[in-house]
Amino acid sequence: MGYTAAIASFESGIVLPIAVNKLFNRLTAAGLLVLLQACASAPNETASAGEAEADPELTLNLPQQAVPCAAESGADDTFFDRGFSSLVAGDHVEAVTYFQRYQRTESSAVANWQAQIAIAYDSMLPQSPFYDPDGARKAYRRLKQEQPQEGVFSEKALMMREALAAFDAMERHIADLKSDNATLAADLEKREEALRRLRELTLGQGGAAP
Repeated sequence: MGYTAAIASFESGIVLPIAVNKLFNRLTAAGLLVLLQACASAPNETASAGEAEADPELTLNLPQQAVPCAAESGADDTFFDRGFSSLVAGDHVEAVTYFQRYQRTESSAVANWQAQIAIAYDSMLPQSPFYDPDGARKAYRRLKQEQPQEGVFSEKALMMREALAAFDAMERHIADLKSDNATLAADLEKREEALRRLRELTLGQGGAAP
């Protein structure tokens, strides 16, 4: 009975990484796009210099951002912005087309990096016709090393980078679970063989008794 329970536990353990992967894909497809849509629709809240006077007593010593971000406006000013809007709308083909045009028409290293991040992000989404999780992970790991040290980055691109980072970390965790399951399978196989030999030995001794 205990052996049967162990087998059942092992089989359920094999299913776990697959279930976790599917769950993360659903969260990626829904939750992350909701966040991106919120980013896209957020108004540009910039106050003029004459609107309010700074109070010296309320001055906060906040740390500066490691990567400068471009101010996000509601208008689609570049092919990158248009691609982002298409991505939020669910038109992946149009989105990738815009990202590729942005990469071709902009000459800066930042623009080239942002376009590749956006394309990698789209290939991470299960509902995209360009869905390629392995390719998305490889692209992210490469782009992580190639990110320009200087320049102004779009908040949208940085958000997609963080989503890719979370996806890569989840996939690594799933790989660890699969490795643990493989070790468990080998251990159970050895235990099964030992139990089989023990049963044969026990039956042999019972048959030889007077």
